[in-house]
Amino acid sequence: CRAAQISRPTPNPSSASAQPQAMSSMMQPQIILLKEGTDTSQGRAQVVSNISACTAVADTVRTTLGPRGMDKLIHDDKGTTISNDGATIMRLLDIVHPAAKILVDIAKSQDSEVGDGTTTVVLLAAEFMKEAKPYVEDGVHCHNIIRSYRSAGNMAIERVKELAVSIEGKSLEEKKSLLAKCAATTLSSKLISGEKEFFASMVVDAVLAIGHDDRLNLIGIKKVPGGTMRDSFLVNGVAFKKTFSYAGFEQQPKKFLNPKILLLNIELELKSEKENAEIRLSDPLQYQSIVDAEWNIIYDKLDKCVQSGAKIVLSRLAIGDLATQYFADRDIFCAGRVTEEDLQRLSSATGGTVQTSVNNVIDEVLGTCEIFEEKQVGNERFNIFSGCPSGQTATIVLRGGADQFIEEAERSLHDAIMIVRRAVRNSTVVPGGGAIDMEISKHLRLHARSIAGKSQVFVNSFAKALEVIPRQLCDNAGFDATDVLNKLRQKHAAGLFFYHFFMSLYCYLQSCEPAKCIV
Repeated sequence: CRAAQISRPTPNPSSASAQPQAMSSMMQPQIILLKEGTDTSQGRAQVVSNISACTAVADTVRTTLGPRGMDKLIHDDKGTTISNDGATIMRLLDIVHPAAKILVDIAKSQDSEVGDGTTTVVLLAAEFMKEAKPYVEDGVHCHNIIRSYRSAGNMAIERVKELAVSIEGKSLEEKKSLLAKCAATTLSSKLISGEKEFFASMVVDAVLAIGHDDRLNLIGIKKVPGGTMRDSFLVNGVAFKKTFSYAGFEQQPKKFLNPKILLLNIELELKSEKENAEIRLSDPLQYQSIVDAEWNIIYDKLDKCVQSGAKIVLSRLAIGDLATQYFADRDIFCAGRVTEEDLQRLSSATGGTVQTSVNNVIDEVLGTCEIFEEKQVGNERFNIFSGCPSGQTATIVLRGGADQFIEEAERSLHDAIMIVRRAVRNSTVVPGGGAIDMEISKHLRLHARSIAGKSQVFVNSFAKALEVIPRQLCDNAGFDATDVLNKLRQKHAAGLFFYHFFMSLYCYLQSCEPAKCIV
């Protein structure tokens, strides 16, 4: 037989080693960085999408800006809210877009730090992005735009500091007048704008009453439905609604002059035993001693309160019917279940200290005030402490019609209080109504002419975005925004021209001899 020769391919060492590596890589588990179904959009298209989302959110609150802005009615599971406050509207909107949520955070930050201008910051942020959108679509790198925007923002801040007017060194009347104008400016775009002068002076007095203390809870706002806005009043002290009371309360005095006030954080009532309590007695006569011990404990507490010399006893916890009648027989006023906030404000105003025990109550822990009275306000009874020695608190009793009206009025007063407090702290103010925005825009446009390169265009866009405030004010008032802005630009340019003219004339006269000066 004849042998057949079979040719076999010579094995390649490199290919032989590559095959196990490929198999091992297929056997390794995949590394998953994100959850399945996660949107990983990025790049220029996503940036443009983020800008569009922020612009859509700004369009929601755009029409609420200014004294002619419209209110928004928002209905959700919690009820219906009518407001034109930017922070309130942004907080109630159910926004799901992650980039648009940043505008909500901006509005909340402005509301907590400044109090007013929430709609303004949302519009400015959206307008800055809107002006940058064409450049992003044309392929300009975002860092170039951000760098120019940041330098323009720094120049705008410096310009604002130059134009700011300080209230330092002015008399008290001049300072109060300027602060009242700041409060009236805030209230001019609110629901209570018709009575802005009335509430502006009230807000200024309330802020000045707490002095340099920054705690906002020292100014209480109590809402009482009914009456008109003019029925609202300011208490230079503490006022709160009459708490739940037991029989015997009507026999207590309702007015005191220079009383001593005892503030407690304990219960003054008989405590019932627990359901599973068990007492074993060997003698039935011992039961009466246990009952007497319970009564002796409460009477001992009440006797110590009376011996302290206090004519008003207030407690954060309950004061029972026995204690109420006991105090009424001794011409002492008492109130239990006072809220923690009101009790702390009373402590700050009257100089008293909240006690957790009635043992060793001395005069130093008792508070006082000039006048205490229980007063009828609408359908509510109010306990009013006025003429407090510390004077570190104030209370605004707000009257009005519907509950939604009072709620919006409370938000308006909160904004005004925050603005006046900020003005007292910083001592500088600038004109509003879009005037400062137009001036900064003009300043940046002039500066942009001295910049070479693309930054000139970006700074001009920043300056144009600032004009959104006066433009939106005109649109909301029904004016022709283009015509009004053209006139504003002309007025601001004319002001700059006359400023340079008179400064040049002044420098010329200073350098000339008096005999040769002809004006």
